[in-house]
Amino acid sequence: MSNQQPIKGFTSWKSPSNIALVKYWGKFGNQMPKNASVSFTLDHAFTQTSIAYSSRPNASDEISIHFLFEGQENPSFQKKIQVFLISALHEFPFLKELHLDIKSENSFPHSTGIASSASSMSALALCLCQMKREITGELLNEDDFLRKASIIARLGSGSACRSVFPYLGLWGELTQVENSSNEYAIPVYQEVAPVFKTFRDSILIISATEKSVSSRAGHSLMEGNPYAEARYQQANQHVIEILDAMRLGDLEKWGNIVEKEALTLHALMMASEPPYILMHPNTLEVINKIRTFRQENNVPVYFTLDAGPNVHILYPHNVKDMVTHFIEEELVYLCENGRVIHDNVGKGPRKIS
Repeated sequence: MSNQQPIKGFTSWKSPSNIALVKYWGKFGNQMPKNASVSFTLDHAFTQTSIAYSSRPNASDEISIHFLFEGQENPSFQKKIQVFLISALHEFPFLKELHLDIKSENSFPHSTGIASSASSMSALALCLCQMKREITGELLNEDDFLRKASIIARLGSGSACRSVFPYLGLWGELTQVENSSNEYAIPVYQEVAPVFKTFRDSILIISATEKSVSSRAGHSLMEGNPYAEARYQQANQHVIEILDAMRLGDLEKWGNIVEKEALTLHALMMASEPPYILMHPNTLEVINKIRTFRQENNVPVYFTLDAGPNVHILYPHNVKDMVTHFIEEELVYLCENGRVIHDNVGKGPRKIS
């Protein structure tokens, strides 16, 4: 690249977060998953990242960036991005010869039970792949482009690799699922019943305080967990079962697996060494109220949790009014400052012109 004309360009991508239905918990090697996972791609919860890039006089192994998060300098985030970009130099060697002005912003507040690493790292990966496409002429095929973006996103955040696909992403190698891989996620929405493509996700903010144990630390604690191996087998089986339920449109079977997954994730935390609990009393209160409401009204409304106290309520679009009323009447008072974020399954990332 050094002998070519100076390079200057701009790219911007909006990429959503996702909510895992079957959880990935435990990893090996370079961000590889110990078990397969499946997630809904969200819509309103996204990160938009923009990169203005230009040639600089002297190439170096140091990455030259200036980073703004929501209009403010953030030295901690900038350092993480710098480390990530250095780790990706094998894929994007031209970064040594460029200066990058990176701007990033979220559509949702931090610490709200929405995976900001999934949306932010997938948005950054998509920008980098777009740069590669524009600078080198590679990755012109759309499938190759998204697969590469998924691989790069995974290096920054495991769950981010699923966010580059619409509706439903699967990550992790399974003999029963064609083209599945530990290196990247694949889209699996093509054969699911239409009801799942318009599902709603209402996120109840039980606490916006930063959790006491990070997800990164939680993954590492699976190393000594006595239930780890049985869990990995269970998760892989759940992926097969949940895909089957989604093909058939079996909401009850689907919901049972989703809720079992949420509770298993937190049971694993309680069985870690040292054990820890991320659920709050109001988390349990919300779960019990959802189950009662479902039973008494015969409504297909289910819950899931990420590695934190906040509750994701999942339900079909056609019961939106009934479930929203239930949330407002019976659950809002259990949320911190009455905060609820309403989202839905979405069509995946979008390049911003």
